Amino acid sequence: MFPLSTVIFPGAVIPLHIFEERYRALTKDCLAGDARFGIVLIERGIETGGGDQRAIIGTVVRILQAQELEDGRWLMLAEGEAPVGIESWLPDAPYPLATVRPLPGQGAMVDMTLLQQAELGLRRTRGLLSESGASAPMPPEFTLDDDPERAVWQLCAEAPVSAYDAQRLLSSDGVAQRLALLLSLTEEIEEDVRRLMSGG
Repeated sequence: MFPLSTVIFPGAVIPLHIFEERYRALTKDCLAGDARFGIVLIERGIETGGGDQRAIIGTVVRILQAQELEDGRWLMLAEGEAPVGIESWLPDAPYPLATVRPLPGQGAMVDMTLLQQAELGLRRTRGLLSESGASAPMPPEFTLDDDPERAVWQLCAEAPVSAYDAQRLLSSDGVAQRLALLLSLTEEIEEDVRRLMSGG
């Protein structure tokens, strides 16, 4: 397990700079196996040194690319695959370890109208944030996956939300609840941005 101060969604790619000795060991062990490990949000504490409080839902990721540098550090690209529940934490020897369980099937009917509303709302919100100079707009090449469930994960990854709200999205009980929460969060952000831009 690799506790971080960020949330990774299934289908999203995250770059990692591996410098702590324990995570160098984790990287080597993963590359010698199936190239998979877990990422979980640090809810309290810091990424280095241990002693943190970790979320109970994380994400299994797979290493796409890894390069070892001359000084033993690693540069890595990993892709999220699926959310998992943390059953229990084991001793951090030589790195964080946990027993995990796959979450119940996420498959469910997705309301395509709500999915389209979520995409349009997210594009609008990202556009407003771009106008205010707070962040970049949605990438022009962005397109939703044909699989509605994967499409919802894509939108979650593009949403300009805090780590706390990203964890809420990851931990949602199924795709319908996740989509509803995403719509609510996007609407709240849009309202806040419009109020700030109007001087309110």
